[in-house]
Amino acid sequence: MKYPESVNILLLGSGGREHAFAWKIAQSKRLARLYIAPGNAGTAVCGTNVDINPVNFAAVKQFVLSNNINMVVVGPEEPLVKGIYDFFKEDHQISNIPVIGPSTVGARLEGSKDFAKDFMIRHRIPTAAYRSFTKKNADEAKAFLETLKAPYVLKADGLAAGKGVLIVDSLETAKAELDTMLNGRFGHAGDTVVIEEFLSGIECSVFVATDGKNFSVLPVAKDYKRIGVGDTGPNTGGMGAVSPVPFADAKFMDKVVSTIVEPTVKGLSADKIDYKGFIFIGLMNVQGDPYVIEYNVRMGDPETEAVLPRIESDIVELFQGIAYGGLDQYELKITPATAATVVCVSGGYPGDYAKGMEIKGLGNTADSIVFHAGTTAKGGKTFTAGGRVLAVTSFGDNITDAVGKSYKTIEGIGYEGKYYRTDIGKDLL
Repeated sequence: MKYPESVNILLLGSGGREHAFAWKIAQSKRLARLYIAPGNAGTAVCGTNVDINPVNFAAVKQFVLSNNINMVVVGPEEPLVKGIYDFFKEDHQISNIPVIGPSTVGARLEGSKDFAKDFMIRHRIPTAAYRSFTKKNADEAKAFLETLKAPYVLKADGLAAGKGVLIVDSLETAKAELDTMLNGRFGHAGDTVVIEEFLSGIECSVFVATDGKNFSVLPVAKDYKRIGVGDTGPNTGGMGAVSPVPFADAKFMDKVVSTIVEPTVKGLSADKIDYKGFIFIGLMNVQGDPYVIEYNVRMGDPETEAVLPRIESDIVELFQGIAYGGLDQYELKITPATAATVVCVSGGYPGDYAKGMEIKGLGNTADSIVFHAGTTAKGGKTFTAGGRVLAVTSFGDNITDAVGKSYKTIEGIGYEGKYYRTDIGKDLL
């Protein structure tokens, strides 16, 4: 089955990832109309923003029916974890409209780190040794910490907006942090805490599109999570990304595909988990061997802002392959050029920050693609509306060239409290 030659698409989300998707979808020869719910000031240029909360499934359904939507593309994890795929599949009025994203059970790969680790162990996918604990067996958790070597890795089991992972150097600090997590630091996301051994290496993000049987490996990226230069300070939702990644060469990627991607897709099928969407595999390169740190069930942010621009083929055709099968027939074309994304954030982020600052200079960005993350438009002006404000992506012959263009563009953009890391990609040079 295929959808019509000319399609209406509803894209859910409001961040930089969604602007990148909207930007790419808008280039498709197959697109009729694109709607983004709720979108931001940047997505409004690519399609029509609609004021709908992505987790208000009843409102999403009504919009889909009223606007002849042929496909729903889900950007963020929350609607997936809360079951939008199942909601559509089980409602006879909209069950014929594909949702790009996994079922509720499939979304548990991100929604529950304990579920994900169990899946990896069961399907012999390389990952760090671990155990899971709740408040009831906190003493056992502390005893388990004593069997590990520093540094210590503690992960909130549930969704914590990308901030639920703590890596600490001291055993006593690890025990104290464990108590704070089990006592509500991350809300119910921390009711269960996964403690795992620390893997020493360098990280990268591998993105896979799958129809549940076949898969296509998208461009690899590396992101930068901490707020400060030199990977210092607290974790954020992401401060930048580069693609491709020099150390993710053909030999390494062959290992990734054979030991991780193939067993993951086959494992989903063996477990009868309905999965038609994207898998984000966070990897650690440990002396040339890949280990899974985590799964996400959607594209990453800000990696998407570096990955999608490198894809030259039609993304709506990719969606069709995901939704209806036959992804093995899709020809993925990727530019060899390097893409570098630098994120501009609000002063104070990831802590408290002000909103409503006017952004100036957005018209002078010819050498870059400026993806909006936390922005809003009013009276012909654009204002900050979030912690991560803009993701500036540029192409170059190498990392130095691409990053340099992004920094040059950022220098011409101004708003009160603007902050960005000045070392994106430097660790790869």
